[in-house]
Amino acid sequence: MNITDNLKDYQQVRGLAIQSLFEIIEQSSEGTVIVDRDANIVWMNERYAKRFGLKSADEAIGQPCEQVISNSLLRQVVRNDQPILLDIQDTPKGPLVVMRLPIHNEAGAVIGAIGFALFDELRNLSPLIERYLSMQQELASTRSLLRSRQSKYNFAHFIGTSAASLEVKRRARRSASAESPVLLLGETGTGKELLAQAIHGASTRAHKAFVSINSAAIPADLLEAEFFGTAPGAFTGADRKGRPGKFQIAQGGTLFLDEIGDMPLPLQNKLLRVLQEKEFEPVGSNEMLHSDVRVIAATSMDLEAAIKRGEFRADLYYRLNVLPIQVPPLRERLEDIPALSEAILEELRSQHELDREALALLAQHAWPGNIRELRNVLERAALLSDDLVLNAPAIRAAIGTFTPVERGSAVAAVEGESFSAARERFDRQVIGAALRACEGNVVEAAKRLGLGRSTLYKKMVALGIDQSH
Repeated sequence: MNITDNLKDYQQVRGLAIQSLFEIIEQSSEGTVIVDRDANIVWMNERYAKRFGLKSADEAIGQPCEQVISNSLLRQVVRNDQPILLDIQDTPKGPLVVMRLPIHNEAGAVIGAIGFALFDELRNLSPLIERYLSMQQELASTRSLLRSRQSKYNFAHFIGTSAASLEVKRRARRSASAESPVLLLGETGTGKELLAQAIHGASTRAHKAFVSINSAAIPADLLEAEFFGTAPGAFTGADRKGRPGKFQIAQGGTLFLDEIGDMPLPLQNKLLRVLQEKEFEPVGSNEMLHSDVRVIAATSMDLEAAIKRGEFRADLYYRLNVLPIQVPPLRERLEDIPALSEAILEELRSQHELDREALALLAQHAWPGNIRELRNVLERAALLSDDLVLNAPAIRAAIGTFTPVERGSAVAAVEGESFSAARERFDRQVIGAALRACEGNVVEAAKRLGLGRSTLYKKMVALGIDQSH
């Protein structure tokens, strides 16, 4: 009978494999020991005996395993009938990586155990351990980064029961179930990013990243790299490994483009390509990367006016304006102020409350800085007041320059006037009042209005306002 015939017999093949495996491990390991069902040693090779200070293996035969091998766990293996596949065993000549297995008879009963000392130097495992630890660290870092990039807000955080607020939430909830771009329009401080996060959190992309980028806050020459990333060594000073852009980081999730009206025209063209073709090139690369990103854009700028001035591409506007949502300024939903104030004070962990006169005063201010300004006023009033009940004088002092709501003129358009014209008229009035109060200091006026300095400058140029207004 040749070997091929022998291999057809399962039991014989199994026996040969076990014998071969034992011989290979026994010969290549640092030591082998076998114990009976009472955990007494019945066999030990000479290499293992010498490691424990014995002249020969015969001295170990018949002794309890713990008497020869301190802290041996072979008795536990016999008792529990469970292998210990990888462990560290201390010995007089240093630690060993060991494996322990139960031995069964033909009936399946435990009759003993066998132990192999696999390595005598733990550094043999160091590449594996280092790789494992590196992977664990990378996984923890990725999970932490994803958690930090997931949306923090939901629709409950957009507080208000006014008709204007309810309409915004209705449209935003409807947009959450779609994949089309969303364009959030409204003044600075109205809660556009909060809405963007809420839309992401209610969408099928909620488990992926929410990544935001402010076009007005990044120098124009760095915006392309910020959006699309860089190839290795793309330019002098670039990362040798390359750097992922926001489109790569947001892959599978949502990219929020804040103040998109400030985006340079060349970059607008590249953004349009990504939206249409679903692909982009990192800076300095010839490789096309696929984009699976839902875009939500926001702006406080009148994009239609910007198109007429040649500052914004009409085709990009039409591509983004699929699901437009007009977020109203606070002066157009003054009835939401009590609920907003209560939520802000709770968020500030303040014990202060507003009396009736204070709430009435809040409803008389035009809030050019919108909810961001309201939060600033309440925080300032709470810090400066020794009384837990905030009254009208405390609120008046915290507001600083008071801009009264002009009923029927600043808010409502005159007959035949478009929304855009009415808004420009009000913006001109509010910005002019802030500049006069700050004696022409644009930086101070921007802070008072809750706007960025560059944003205020652009509004002034667009409206034809000079600093001495």
